[in-house]
Amino acid sequence: MAEREGELTVREAGKRGGEIRKQQLGHEGYEEIGRLGGEARKRELGHEGYEELGQKGGQRVRELIEKGKRAESG
Repeated sequence: MAEREGELTVREAGKRGGEIRKQQLGHEGYEEIGRLGGEARKRELGHEGYEELGQKGGQRVRELIEKGKRAESG
């Protein structure tokens, strides 16, 4: 979805909304929302599913770090 003059992409609108909400709640309030969301997700997935989700996230971070290192070197 391309951005047109005067219009936002869905991604940009979400980012702006999140920034506004963070200003409303403050840093601690925004952290609390994240913590509560994480706990809810853990209840949905169970311990094993949540652990697997964390491993996938860690793998993705490793891939991005490696990609950044390759981009720097050449």
